[in-house]
Amino acid sequence: MSHQILAETTASVSELKKNPMGTVAAGEGFPVAILNRNAPAFYCVPAKAYEALMDKLEDMELNAIADARAGQPVTKVKLDDL
Repeated sequence: MSHQILAETTASVSELKKNPMGTVAAGEGFPVAILNRNAPAFYCVPAKAYEALMDKLEDMELNAIADARAGQPVTKVKLDDL
């Protein structure tokens, strides 16, 4: 059975156990696919990459809300009225 691996760097579970931080560093800031018996078990994602991913997802959600509201009537208010 073939598996799609969505990372340029891979490591085995054994390698991860031996040197966790070295395994993360091998990805050079990008996710590392952790393989169990040559099949991807999970992805080890550095904190900065995970934060960037969460920011991107939040932006996509906000854009979807803005797109859904496009075309609705606009209510103008003065700052002093608030």
